[in-house]
Formats: sequence, structure tokens, C-alpha cells
Amino acid sequence: MKKVVFFAFQADPMCFVHVLLNGLDMKEKGFEIRIVMEGAATRLVPELSGPEHPLHGLYAKAKAQGLFEGACRACSAKLGTLEAVRREGLPLLEDMSGHPGMAGFLAEGYEIVTF
Repeated sequence: MKKVVFFAFQADPMCFVHVLLNGLDMKEKGFEIRIVMEGAATRLVPELSGPEHPLHGLYAKAKAQGLFEGACRACSAKLGTLEAVRREGLPLLEDMSGHPGMAGFLAEGYEIVTF
């Protein structure tokens, strides 16, 4: 089975929708998918968690399917979204000086795609 991890860095919903769409599509096709929210993308967590957000449905579906590996602890703290990430139940990733490292995913055979 092909393994892909999406590292989302941008806080642009029009970019993040492609993370969600591709993640869900690949999962449906049998891929092992993980999504990591890093950098400015952690700002999307409180927005996407609101049912009024246009991407909430896709976000909730990806979350329900267990696609989210988590969010960067350092960036969530710096950008003021740490509590929102916790409320959403997303794990805080910090294995690389407070940020989620890519090396572990590569060692586990994941292909890394950045957005």
C-alpha cells in the first residue's frame, strides 16, 4: 500500500481544500494517508472547526476517517491556535525542536507532499 503524508504549511483555505480532497480520494483508493498541519496552516484549525465554514464538511470527514496526524506544537503556540488544536483533539507534534519532523515519515516509507 502506498503511504503519503501531506504537510500543509499555508493558511489559504483554497490551498487546503486540495489537501482534504486528495487525502480523502487517496484514502478511498486504498492509500495510507496522514495530514500534518504546520506553520501558518495551524491558523485554519479554529476556522475549519466551525460548522459555518465552507470546508467544514470535508474537514470533519477527513478527521472522522483519522487522516490527521496532528498539528505543529510550536507553530500552534506562536500563532495562538494551541487551544483550538487541543479542543479539536488533534495531536500536538513536536519531535523536531517543537515542530513535526519529516524524517520519521520517510523512515516509515511515506512519500511527503507539501502544500
